[in-house]
Amino acid sequence: MQVIRFDHRDTGRSSVVDFDAHPYTIADMARDCLAVLDGHGLGSAHVAGTSLGGTIAQWLGVHAPDRVRSLTVMSSSPMGHDPRPAWARAQAGEPADPDDLPPPTPAFLEHVAAELPPGVESDVALFRVFNGPVRPFDEPAARAMLELALSRATDPAAAANHRRAVWMDAPDLHAPLSSITAPTSIVHGDQDPLHPLAHGEALAAAIPGAELHVVPGMGHVMTSPGLPEEVADLIRL
Repeated sequence: MQVIRFDHRDTGRSSVVDFDAHPYTIADMARDCLAVLDGHGLGSAHVAGTSLGGTIAQWLGVHAPDRVRSLTVMSSSPMGHDPRPAWARAQAGEPADPDDLPPPTPAFLEHVAAELPPGVESDVALFRVFNGPVRPFDEPAARAMLELALSRATDPAAAANHRRAVWMDAPDLHAPLSSITAPTSIVHGDQDPLHPLAHGEALAAAIPGAELHVVPGMGHVMTSPGLPEEVADLIRL
């Protein structure tokens, strides 16, 4: 089994984009994945994605089904779900709309409101929140990973464009997830501070035959000792 990983546009050593001049969408990022498969001469692959990567994986499952052998969507939310109204209401202390999926946890919203200066310390603090309060946070390993990521990024600040891409609405994002035919596994932590468990449950309910694997104590990232190996065993192949 060969694993292919690559830097999305605006991360690592991939292209840095002037988003204001050339805005891009989830669909564009998904087509980047198809271009990578084409570059390797592969007609299809088992697709696994986490968070934003999970949204891209959903897009591929809906719009490029012949390229997807199986799907594993981790720590994500249903494609087309707009988190902004729930975030705004939560930050303003207003009651939630019953039609909304739950907003991020107070700990995450407090971290965002603090507006820490960018850099390794800010990223470590974010990953501590992402880790959740139950499983131990492996700070040395997280710090080493984040330092490496920053050191090899052409423009570390460019990754913020991903949030702008996520919040750009488009008709293709609202295509029904019920059209996904690939065997699908949904992996979600019950302590996810960004996408609480209801997001994973809604995603599993929307995709025919999807299996939901709830990982006790897991937050939004895999920064607890032994957790990467535990989650790796849940990837659909």
